[in-house]
Amino acid sequence: MIKKWETISSRQLHDFKIIELWGNLRRSPKKGTDHEFYAIHSNDWINVVAVTADEKLVMVRQFRHGNGEITIEVPGGLVDDGERPIVAAARELREETGYLSDPLISIGAVSPNPALFNNVTHTFLALNADSKLDQALDGNEDIEICLYSLAEINEMIDNGQITHSLTINAIYWYEKYLRKTA
Repeated sequence: MIKKWETISSRQLHDFKIIELWGNLRRSPKKGTDHEFYAIHSNDWINVVAVTADEKLVMVRQFRHGNGEITIEVPGGLVDDGERPIVAAARELREETGYLSDPLISIGAVSPNPALFNNVTHTFLALNADSKLDQALDGNEDIEICLYSLAEINEMIDNGQITHSLTINAIYWYEKYLRKTA
């Protein structure tokens, strides 16, 4: 039977502003030996599946520095300290796209990579999203807004145009929501 490892000590190794690197000394419940493991601490993340009245999904295209590519994603971002995920979802949707929607519906949450990260990605659904405002981008953001049907998005996932795992997960939650409400 698998058991949790005892944490002997935990220390922050470096603070990179949006993530922190931690070293955790843990004891194996099976062998009793100690090993150091590294973890990335981050605030929770949010994703928003924003759907317009004519059933188009609001997507964003942007350059991503991690993989050096232009990606197609759902709007999303970090939950600020002390902020509720649903508030962060409304804020990120408004800032990245200028779209508004009320109410937002929580449709799922996942651990993005529990081998390395401590956080959760919350996915929200914004029905009848409407473009009311201009984008309010940070100084280092350059985001293009795109509207696609669900069928087009699934085709882009199938042909490798959409590769962001958390966006693919958000589409999964949205399709699950559609099946439950059909």
